[in-house]
Amino acid sequence: ENPSLVVLSHQNPPIYLFRTILGCFPQCMEMVLGYCQDVPYSHTIFPNIVGHRSRQDLEMGAEYLLLSVIHGLLNGECSPDIRLLGCSVLAPRCQDNKLMKPCRSSCEMVKKSCIHAFDAIQMAWPYFLDCDRFFVGDEEGCYDPLSELREKQDVAIANISDGGIFTVIQFTYHTNTQMSSILKKTASKCSHISQTYSIGRSVEGKDLLAIEFSNNPGQHDLLEPEIKLIGNMHGNEVLGRQLLIYLAQYLCSEYLLGNERIQTIINTTRIHILPSMNPDGYEIAASEGHQYNGWTSGRANAQNLDLNRNFPDLTSIFYNRRRFRHFRNNHIPIPESYWSNKVIAPETYAVMKWIRAHPFVISASLHGGELVISYPFDFSRHPQEERMYSPTPDEQIFKQLARTYADAHATMSNNDTERCGASFANKGGITNGAQWYSFAGGMSDFNYLHSNCYEITVELGCDKFPSEVELYPEWLRNKEALLSFMEFVHRGIKGIVKDEHGNGIKGATISVRGMRHDITTAEDGDYWRLLNPGVHIVTAAASGYTKVSKRIRLPRNIHVGRVDFVLKKVPRDPSLDYFNIPELDSYDHFDPFNQFEQSSQRELSENGEERTEKPWWWSYFSQLGISAPTWLLRNY
Repeated sequence: ENPSLVVLSHQNPPIYLFRTILGCFPQCMEMVLGYCQDVPYSHTIFPNIVGHRSRQDLEMGAEYLLLSVIHGLLNGECSPDIRLLGCSVLAPRCQDNKLMKPCRSSCEMVKKSCIHAFDAIQMAWPYFLDCDRFFVGDEEGCYDPLSELREKQDVAIANISDGGIFTVIQFTYHTNTQMSSILKKTASKCSHISQTYSIGRSVEGKDLLAIEFSNNPGQHDLLEPEIKLIGNMHGNEVLGRQLLIYLAQYLCSEYLLGNERIQTIINTTRIHILPSMNPDGYEIAASEGHQYNGWTSGRANAQNLDLNRNFPDLTSIFYNRRRFRHFRNNHIPIPESYWSNKVIAPETYAVMKWIRAHPFVISASLHGGELVISYPFDFSRHPQEERMYSPTPDEQIFKQLARTYADAHATMSNNDTERCGASFANKGGITNGAQWYSFAGGMSDFNYLHSNCYEITVELGCDKFPSEVELYPEWLRNKEALLSFMEFVHRGIKGIVKDEHGNGIKGATISVRGMRHDITTAEDGDYWRLLNPGVHIVTAAASGYTKVSKRIRLPRNIHVGRVDFVLKKVPRDPSLDYFNIPELDSYDHFDPFNQFEQSSQRELSENGEERTEKPWWWSYFSQLGISAPTWLLRNY
C-alpha cells in the first residue's frame, strides 16, 4: 500500500523499485528546443535555472516566446547574442547530469552592449537575464554561452588589427533602432569626444536622437562655435540620414586614428548631428523601399504635417517691418497666433527648443529631390510671386556658405551635371530659395530670424530614396563637402563682450554697418559673426551700457579674427533704448499656452511611479493567452 513502492515481480523475494529514484533525480536530455539549437552544447536539463520543470512548461512561457520574437522586436540588433544568452538560462547546459550555470561576465558584456536596444522600444531588461541572480563568476565553474559566436567573429576580423580603433562602416540602410544603436556605440567608443542625447520625441514616441562631437562633450566652451547637421526632415528623403550616420562613425574613427584635420575640427568646434528629424515618416518610406517612386509617401510626419512648412512664419514679419527705422531684425519673437492657430508637430517643437538652447552659428538640412544648395529667404518678399529673388541682409555670406558645400561636392557645381528638372547650370549649383520656389514656415528662415544660426538646405540628388549600391558612391561625393562646411564656421570674427569688471554680457548685440541683421552674445558673452574679408565697422551694444564701435580689417589669409568689447554701465533712457521695444519682451514667451510641457495625470503603479500606456509590442504577448509578462514593462 506504500504509493512510493512498485512491485515489479512476485517472485520470492519480490523486486521493488522506489519511485523517488525514477522521478526526482534530474537527467541530462537532448537539446530539442527550436530556438536554442545553435548553443555551444548538445544537452540540457530541467528544472531550468528559473524554475520551468519541463520542456513543455518552458515552451508555454513568455520567456521562451520572447526569445522567439526578439530578433524582430529589435530589428536584428544584438542578434543572436540575446537569444543565446537567454537559452543558457532557460535551457541550461547539462554535464554529467548536473546543471551548469553561464558566466556573469558574458551577461554583463551583452547587457552593456544591448540595453540601449531595449530602451529604444521602451522594454525593460528581461528578469531572467539578471546578471547577478542567474549567472555566476568564473570561480564557480561557469561557461561562456557565446564562445562559439565569439570565435566566428574573431575569424571574421582576423586579418584586421589596429588595436580596436578601426570602424567598419556598413553602407546599407538602417532602421530607427539600428541607427540609435550605431550612434550610441559610436559615442561609447569615443566617449572622450562624443555623447548622444535626445532633443525630444516624434508623434509616435521615437527618440529624436542626436550625437555631439567636441573636446568637451556636453559643455559649451567659451569662444568655441557650435554647428548642427539635420537629416531626414522629410521621411522619404533618406540619403541625408545615411550620410550623417556615416559621418558620425567617420569622425570617431578618424579622430582615434590621428587624422589631424578631423582632430582640429573636433577640438575647435562643437558639432551636433541629428540624422533623423522624422523617424515616423522614414518607417513609412522604408516599408515601401527604394524601388517605389517615394516622391511623397512618408514625406510628412505621423500627423501628416510637412515639417518644413510647420515653423513660425517670421519672414512675413520681417518684410512688414523692414521699412521702419527701428525694428527687430534678429531674434524675432514667435507670434502668439502661431501657438493658438496652428497644429504644431512635436518634431518642430523639439527642433525649435534645440535652436534656442544652443548658440548655433551655421546649420545644414539635408534633403533630396534636386542637386543644389538653397539658401534663405525661402519665402518670397512678394507673397503672390512664387519665384522671386528674395535675399537676406547676409546674401553674400549665404552665397559663400552655399558655394563652400557645392564646390567641395564631386558634381554639384559642375555646369554639365545632369539636373532633375530645375535649371541651375549657370548658378554653380546654388540658388536663392524663394527664386527657386517660395514657401512659408520653413526651418531655414526660422533659424536666421529667430536665432544667430545661418542654415542652408542641401538637396543631395534627384533620387530621394536611392538603392543601397548608391550609398557608398554618394558618401564619397559628399564627404569632403561635409567637412568643408564644418570648417566654414571658423570665418569672420569672434570675441567676448564684457563689462568693466570682466563679466561676460549675455544678449548684447553685434551689428555690422551696412548689414541690417545683428547677432547676439551667448550665455558668457561670447559671439561669432560670419564675415567675408574686407573692412567692417562693428558695434557692440547692450541695454544699460554704452555702445562701442571698432573698425576692423579682415585679411583674406586670416579666416577668423578676435574682436573683444568692453562696455561701460550707463543710466538707462527708455525712450532711446533699442532694447526697450515692446515686442522684445515676448521673445522668452515660448509655448505660452504650455501645450507641450504640461504633464497629464497618468495611472500610477503600486510603487507610486508613473504607469504609461502599453507599448506597441505588448500585443505579441497579450493575445496568446499566456501569463502577461509585466516584467517587460517599465515602471510597472
